[in-house]
Amino acid sequence: MTDLTVWLEATGAVAGAGGLGYAKIRAPRVYWSLVGMPVTWGRFALSYRSTMDVCGLTVQPSGLRAFMTRNVARREVQPVPPRIRRVRGTSTGLRVTLRLPAGLEPADLIASSERLRHAWGVHSVTVMETRPGYVELRMTGYDVLRRVRMPRRAHPRDMVVPVALREDGTAFERDYRAAPMALTLGANQSGKSMYQRNLIKGLAQLPVALVGIDCKRGVEQTAYASRLSALVTSPDDAASLLGVLVAEMEDRFDLLSRHGVSNLWELPESARPVPVVVLVDEIAELFLISSKKDEERRERIVTALIRLAQMARAVGIHLEICGQRFGSELGKGATMLRAQLTGRVVHRVNDKQTAEMGLNDVAPDAVAVASLIPMERPGTAVAGDSSGGWSKIRTPNTTRDEVVAVCRASAHLVPDLPMLDPFRPAAPVVPAPAAGPSLVKPRPVTP
Repeated sequence: MTDLTVWLEATGAVAGAGGLGYAKIRAPRVYWSLVGMPVTWGRFALSYRSTMDVCGLTVQPSGLRAFMTRNVARREVQPVPPRIRRVRGTSTGLRVTLRLPAGLEPADLIASSERLRHAWGVHSVTVMETRPGYVELRMTGYDVLRRVRMPRRAHPRDMVVPVALREDGTAFERDYRAAPMALTLGANQSGKSMYQRNLIKGLAQLPVALVGIDCKRGVEQTAYASRLSALVTSPDDAASLLGVLVAEMEDRFDLLSRHGVSNLWELPESARPVPVVVLVDEIAELFLISSKKDEERRERIVTALIRLAQMARAVGIHLEICGQRFGSELGKGATMLRAQLTGRVVHRVNDKQTAEMGLNDVAPDAVAVASLIPMERPGTAVAGDSSGGWSKIRTPNTTRDEVVAVCRASAHLVPDLPMLDPFRPAAPVVPAPAAGPSLVKPRPVTP
């Protein structure tokens, strides 16, 4: 009987260990909640002060505090680490709110994030400033980008579209009011098209006008024609469409002037024009020319794009430019246009120079990360902005059929913009289901 008990206990222990090992790989959220979070929380609590001291994240106490410690508490004066204000667990990691002592700044913790990650045995540590004097350490317990699951509360709203998942488990949102113009770069099969699909899927649910420029004969954007206000598939048509958008921009500036405001969102809702998002699928096709007679067309296109990028933010016209590379080799005007594109998303690239084109002028520290994105992780990218901040993101795998279904369901949101009617795409024809044998047996007729 004793041998049987020992055998059962050993079998149960092995099964439990195997179950945890399986959960760690197949259900990392479950494993983190049951095992990872308690272990990490305990390790953090026990080693916090020593870790901060070793990482150089402590300061000498003030004179009064040192005097009270030495003469009243009769203790040795020790350096002061950031004070822990709050610790809470999430389904992906830990969130720790710290109050910084005088002499420390968020940049000090950002520079030590890799050392903190290894000290506490977590997948990543991200430092976010919440308000002056306070930062939040976002520890991620496992690789959340391995299997992307968007947060439940991530929904399109007020010109904000969640399109990807950050490395810290939060949603990466494309905020058109904060970053009105954006550039997306990446090599073939890197996930650019997937990023655009998620962007279109979110935008289709908002009251905006979507304008597509797809000079690859429309192979990417034609499927979404039911939700597009305009679609062009050749450089000649693109030049005409951009000219119309520039004229619309000027008309909207006249409207702002008449109301005495400087921004579209300051207008009364009854007089506010609908926002317009211009989706350019491959920017190089608009810059490159095959003969000298195309130079004039190129000049019109580049001039219109630069004017829109420089001024159209105030009137609610936004640019989403996508390409494999975007440097001075495209010709005159490329660098000037790129400088106006605030939001940057760089997927896997074939060379470091392409990563520098997208990130070096806004987030230099992110260039090395973008250059090391593996090929077997499509959809992974580095997102940066003009503030210098950046984050690693990955787009969820959204099929084309899902986006097409959302576009058809949102077709009633296409606004009435007469100036875009000449470029309005024809609604795609939905093929009728093939006729086949009926599965319903005919009811016999009673004489």
